[in-house]
Amino acid sequence: MADFIPPARNTASVFADMRGHHVAIRTPEYAAARDWYLEKLDFRVVAEWPYADEQLAYLAPAADDGFYIEILGGGEPAPVEARPYVDLGDSLKYRGLHHFCLNVSNVDATVETLRGRGVTIVTEPFVLPVISRKLAFFCDPFGNLIELAELLD
Repeated sequence: MADFIPPARNTASVFADMRGHHVAIRTPEYAAARDWYLEKLDFRVVAEWPYADEQLAYLAPAADDGFYIEILGGGEPAPVEARPYVDLGDSLKYRGLHHFCLNVSNVDATVETLRGRGVTIVTEPFVLPVISRKLAFFCDPFGNLIELAELLD
């Protein structure tokens, strides 16, 4: 197993204060998307609010207050593009945001739990030695690809 060592932090950068906060997912069905993340992934609703003719929400993982998924639903016209991922290779033919990643302590166990909840598993767990991670991919009902990552010793 390769030892992945990230480069030194650049605390002198004018952007040294940047931190990840959320990713936004545009969906044609606000309630269905929100409920899927709550029921399948045990996310929590942090805030909900209207914007013009849309409804929005911040959702947070069960025990993480530092990362959110923002759901943007409703509105006219409704979003039209869908990405029906069949496998990871198929997903690479689309431009734009590809996926977001959730760290977990055990990818295999998480995949089995998701499978038991009826979640579509796109790629079974595999090891990527160059970054010392075990990975798997699944998608929400709207085709948004989500990666699971487990740090390996």
